[in-house]
Amino acid sequence: MSLTSYSSLAYCFIFLPLVIIFYAITPKKIKWLPLLISSYIFFWLVSGKLLAYLLFTTACVYLTGLCLSFIREECDRKCSTLSQADANKIVHRSVQKQRAVLLFAILVQLAMLVIFKYLKFFCGNINGLLAYFGGQPLFEIPNFIAPIGISFYSLQAISYICDVYRRKIQADKNFLRLALFMSFFPQIMEGPICRYSDTAQRLYEADHIKFENLKLGLQRILFGLFKKMVIADRLNPLVKTVFNNYQDFGGSVIVVAAVAFTVQLYMEFSGTMDIVIGTAEIFGVKLPENFQRPFFSKSITEFWQRWHFTLGTWFKDYIYYPISMSPPFKKMTKRSRKMLGNFYGPMLISTIALFCVWLCNGLWHGAGWKYIFFGMFHFTLMTCGNLIKPVVRKIHVKLGINAENAVYKGLQILRTFILVCLGELFFRANGLLSGFEMTKKIVIDFSPKAIYDGTLLSIGLDAYDWLVVLIGLMIIFVVSVINETGVSVRLSLDRKPLPVRWACLIALIFCIVIFGAYGGTYIPVDPIYAGF
Repeated sequence: MSLTSYSSLAYCFIFLPLVIIFYAITPKKIKWLPLLISSYIFFWLVSGKLLAYLLFTTACVYLTGLCLSFIREECDRKCSTLSQADANKIVHRSVQKQRAVLLFAILVQLAMLVIFKYLKFFCGNINGLLAYFGGQPLFEIPNFIAPIGISFYSLQAISYICDVYRRKIQADKNFLRLALFMSFFPQIMEGPICRYSDTAQRLYEADHIKFENLKLGLQRILFGLFKKMVIADRLNPLVKTVFNNYQDFGGSVIVVAAVAFTVQLYMEFSGTMDIVIGTAEIFGVKLPENFQRPFFSKSITEFWQRWHFTLGTWFKDYIYYPISMSPPFKKMTKRSRKMLGNFYGPMLISTIALFCVWLCNGLWHGAGWKYIFFGMFHFTLMTCGNLIKPVVRKIHVKLGINAENAVYKGLQILRTFILVCLGELFFRANGLLSGFEMTKKIVIDFSPKAIYDGTLLSIGLDAYDWLVVLIGLMIIFVVSVINETGVSVRLSLDRKPLPVRWACLIALIFCIVIFGAYGGTYIPVDPIYAGF
């Protein structure tokens, strides 16, 4: 059975139904067991023997939690019989030990990431630098195969270790419960990135499948399949053709391809999240949302608060705050506040922390200069946006501009979308140099003629394909607008009469079956974010 993605036939029609049946016939006391077994079978089917690395990570995290717990308990036991002065010394030594354990455990997780994802990149660049200056290659380029989803479960592992250290959660002494949290099959490939306190206990206290959960979960899975198969996969031939052969096309076609990839990426990733969250919902598990209609954002900062925000909140909690709130940086904040004022003073330190976040964000997405540039691109936009906020406010007041005006908001949304598409062009380009060359062609070789002379009908999509994509996008847009007003379309639909609900459900199924991009003319598209 080939489980290439959550939208594959093997997953939707074989694996998931079998898991549901296995789960349903298992006694309530051990319903967590089929979830754990199914999760490890799933990971083995997609990664084979690389399952050993997930087991190793889980074991490391488990032992780290127990070690931190043991150090604390030992400290408490000793302090109970000592004077205050002696107890403070014991506590100080205990904190040092805990920090050493925390640092070692984090380094183990980061070492695995570096070895599997970044070692080839680092070695290649060092060899290239030496060759530029006439030296001989220093390293043999390794060729490790990274376990699928390693970036996702590694971040979950680090968050668990840090939360135990910060006393936000207790170290779990049940290895199987922790293993289920680390490996839960719907989220292991593409997230969302969960915290232990969000899902671990609920997974372990699994309950019977309720009809309401089954119904809503399947609805959401179907909606995710619609995004993925009808829109994202259908756009892939155009995106692949233009990005792999950009020299053959003018700037206007490259613009269309950049927009198409941005739409494809969103539909693929958010559609997969719908399938993932819908799958978990069937078993009564509520996973955190990962998207909140990001293309309604009025700024880059807001965009990243709406796009893949479990990753964003992870970086905020475990990189941004630890850096900006560390004692040395607090002192720097006080000094810079005196020198630069209450607005720009704290911004100096927050900008340093933001730089670290976006450097890590870029590298998290992949080992390549284009990903580092992608991170720095968004860091620059956010920093510039923060710097000019006072100036923008003064301009608004002076010119009498109403920031809540619908036209003004629309222009902000359009500006943000253009900047996002430019960033995604580099993200998808076959290397940083290719990204710059494509951008150059947009500037010096832009002609709108290619948009209406039939060129767009000869590079992967015909008129039928474009019509399907546009209708699909209109449906997603209408649903998004309604949801943006605070009204849940799926819950509203659930309150409609039975014939209306069934009519919508059957229409959605027919759309996927009739208009989905599959068959002999379409190459299956691997999940984009599973590679991260």
